[in-house]
Amino acid sequence: MDKTSLIKLEKLIPKDLLNQMQYIHANLLSKWILRWGSQPLKFSQKSAMVFSPHQDDETLGCGGMIAQKREQGLSVVVTFLTDGRGSHGSDTNIQNQIIQIRKQESLNALGILGVQPSEIHFLDKPDGTLPDLKAEEREQTIEQISELLKRYQPGEVYVPHHKDCHKDHEATFYLVKEAIAQAKITVELLQYPIWVFWRAPLFILLKLQDITAAYRLSITTVQEKKNQAIAAYPSQIQTLPSGFINRFLNSPEIFFKSEP
Repeated sequence: MDKTSLIKLEKLIPKDLLNQMQYIHANLLSKWILRWGSQPLKFSQKSAMVFSPHQDDETLGCGGMIAQKREQGLSVVVTFLTDGRGSHGSDTNIQNQIIQIRKQESLNALGILGVQPSEIHFLDKPDGTLPDLKAEEREQTIEQISELLKRYQPGEVYVPHHKDCHKDHEATFYLVKEAIAQAKITVELLQYPIWVFWRAPLFILLKLQDITAAYRLSITTVQEKKNQAIAAYPSQIQTLPSGFINRFLNSPEIFFKSEP
């Protein structure tokens, strides 16, 4: 079954039932990875850059890692690729308000995690458009990311999982990967899952090879900071499916290593 067929099937399932199915799947898969399908990720002293398609993905996926590095005085730079306008519908006036709300929420959340505003960048691409950028704008976006990579020279780069079941998330992975090649720098590339456990049924869209090289990072010492940072996104929490946030609370963070 391909992604299009799965989406059509999901439309036939009552929303509450679908949400319950996804919640169970996400819980079982993440618990299996944490207990048996991953190995511990040793905390590194490398500087990091996090590329986030929307304002909240960086905190959900990497908030603990960010807080740990900042507590150690290590550099963490966060770049948001889109303006996040699409989270509350298509009304232009509401979208313009959401852009500003989400930007301020991201500054608040990252402030809790220890990231200074000067280390936060907004590329402001329209939400939902990353896979459909015209050739010239796509190259411009890759160039922007490449210039940031060359400027900061990070030891680690964090991106959404390449099968994260959200078009902006998956596009972010490939845009950053091309930018790394263009920048000609050596980095460790780590993928963070946001939607993949929730939206990608195992053995249908998600194959075992997609979740190999899994690592778990203990964030016990900074979990409260991460929880506070998640709470700094009230505009997003109210729109997410019931139970979705639970996976990111009081749990190690999961990363997948891949070749840059």
